[in-house]
Amino acid sequence: MNAAPLAGYTVGVTAARRADELTALLERKGATVLHGPAIRIVPLPDDAELLAATREVVERPLDIAVATTGIGFRGWVEAAEGWGLAARLLNRLSGAQVMARGPKARGAVRAAGLVEAWSPEGESNAELLDHLIRSGVAGKRIAVQQHGEPLPDFVSALENAGAEVVPVSVYRWTGPVDSAPLDRLVDAVLARQVDALTFTSAPAAANLLKLASATGRYKELVSALRSDVLVVGVGSITAGPLVAAGVPVVQPARARIGALARELTLALPARATRLRIAARDIELRGQAVVVDGELRPVAPAPMAVLRVLAAARGRVVSRRELLAALPSGGEEHAVETAIGRLRTALGEPRMVTTVVKRGYRLAMDPAGVAV
Repeated sequence: MNAAPLAGYTVGVTAARRADELTALLERKGATVLHGPAIRIVPLPDDAELLAATREVVERPLDIAVATTGIGFRGWVEAAEGWGLAARLLNRLSGAQVMARGPKARGAVRAAGLVEAWSPEGESNAELLDHLIRSGVAGKRIAVQQHGEPLPDFVSALENAGAEVVPVSVYRWTGPVDSAPLDRLVDAVLARQVDALTFTSAPAAANLLKLASATGRYKELVSALRSDVLVVGVGSITAGPLVAAGVPVVQPARARIGALARELTLALPARATRLRIAARDIELRGQAVVVDGELRPVAPAPMAVLRVLAAARGRVVSRRELLAALPSGGEEHAVETAIGRLRTALGEPRMVTTVVKRGYRLAMDPAGVAV
């Protein structure tokens, strides 16, 4: 029976909202998930700023209303209901052209009894803004429901084109109340105990980098994310802070949680090292090895040794080189212990050969052919 595609891998999840959904998708594929929320979503039903923006929207006719997220648009209508302003708000919105950024925003708009006038195929703010500018917004009054953080470029572009804009912030992203889980996730990334790290919002990416900087771990974290850890973001906006830091980010074609999980399920196994050793097919995963389709967990020390041996492709590796790779260091007998545990984990002692007075090698020639 073949191992699940993500079995043996550990994936970090930084999301707050919908973290359970993403975790379930990844665990279904066999992954071990570490959750360290990098943000906290603060709803604003009693927020004076949201109430003031809602009153500003309803006091005069609107030409255009922009819904950027389903949860944000629904939250706005629910907050207005609590203030006794829902009927007036929906009346204003029904007299405007409603633009919905994506299917979830469209669903929220329709659930409120409204009909969207247009929605971008690519579900991006950039497409939405381009459509508005090309359609002409000079002299028009536009309400923009923002999603978690201000959209200064979006708003200023509309204002520069001659529009009167009313920004509406329904909820905000802030740092987590308890940063300990995120701290632990960063430590695990630095210890190379995390194989992939996922992001579903730009503030989460920015907050992770901010935490690392504040705790003196920024350079080390960025180095890990640039090399050993696969970074997956749900879309280009989410990837922005990471890309600016020089971190490559894998992105799905569509900005969806499910698409992110599918992309990771393809991209992470593609990074695995595959070898033919002692007539066995071997695949090195994050925290395990697949031997002829069977998943075999490997502890950190023997896994570190195996990675050095695999990189040597059959060349003899000295005890000193292997000792340097051990997570906790130690004396040379620690290498012998790790080698013994590795042979046990692999289930076939002949895969790792002892070369007297020189070191160890995998039972393969430099080209990867079994010997």
